[in-house]
Amino acid sequence: MQLSKLNSKYIYTFVHHVDEYDLCRMEMRAFFDIDTELNYLISEINVDPSRSPFIQDRLEVFYESNSIEELKELVKELNVTASSYKVVSLNKIDLGSTSKIHHPERRHIEREIGLCIDGEPELDHPEIVYGLLLLENRWYFGEHVISESIWRKHVHKPNSYSTALNTRVARSIVNIAAPFIENAKVIDPCCGIGTVVVEGLSMGVNIVGRDISPLVCIGARENLAYFGLDGQITNGPISEVTDHYDVAIIDMPYNIYSHVTPEEEFDIIKQARRIADRVIFITVDTIDHLLEKANFTIVDRGIAKKQQFERQILVCI
Repeated sequence: MQLSKLNSKYIYTFVHHVDEYDLCRMEMRAFFDIDTELNYLISEINVDPSRSPFIQDRLEVFYESNSIEELKELVKELNVTASSYKVVSLNKIDLGSTSKIHHPERRHIEREIGLCIDGEPELDHPEIVYGLLLLENRWYFGEHVISESIWRKHVHKPNSYSTALNTRVARSIVNIAAPFIENAKVIDPCCGIGTVVVEGLSMGVNIVGRDISPLVCIGARENLAYFGLDGQITNGPISEVTDHYDVAIIDMPYNIYSHVTPEEEFDIIKQARRIADRVIFITVDTIDHLLEKANFTIVDRGIAKKQQFERQILVCI
């Protein structure tokens, strides 16, 4: 699940709830250094779409042209090394100003392009899937990868709190914290029942968890074991962390089970400044003044909503 930059062109399509608009754009900026109000993005950066709860498809572009007839001629040059293939149209929804192509026409175009490929078509279990996409009057063809919603598997776990981050938000926050997995050293020093740690480990992120409550740590370890994840959850306050990390993810305590005083809240922020180069703070309260006092600079921010409940997501250096 590595992210890398190649001399290729990738097209990503996105789907998200209106309440997740900010979070989706923050993740875009982390992965691609840009964002867009559109529901698709073109980049030279290769991201595994299953890392994101918002990316629906990725098309690695092999050929592009201004007409379907030109594209058919290009596709005839394709060297198919897989034992079987199929072609799918990605224009199932409106993409920017490009209206969706209705089902009968999509099937017709898929057959037309498929007939240009020298290989063995297989609709049910192909070795490779090719994608066909029309955007702004330009056609694109290439290898198609659809996102697998791995985070859905983590919704039901042995231990959970109603106030914990949901798995979609947790997964996106890990991506914002560590878009490039290689050599990234991450800690969640107030990990609770381990939702963020589960998402990080499932993506191959080098992340450890810690919590001040021994009972909560037991629950977090049980959750990791339930999903077959090998990770470390230690018990103790953030003040006792001695290692240094590239990034820390801190969901600031706020509910009746983890109430902290303003002094304790500021101490968590100061300790975060000590143990990590970058910190992602998740908070229900405005803490800008405390971050400034601790010599943090906010470099990105957004809101994650759930009905009337809002969390601020702050990226700090």
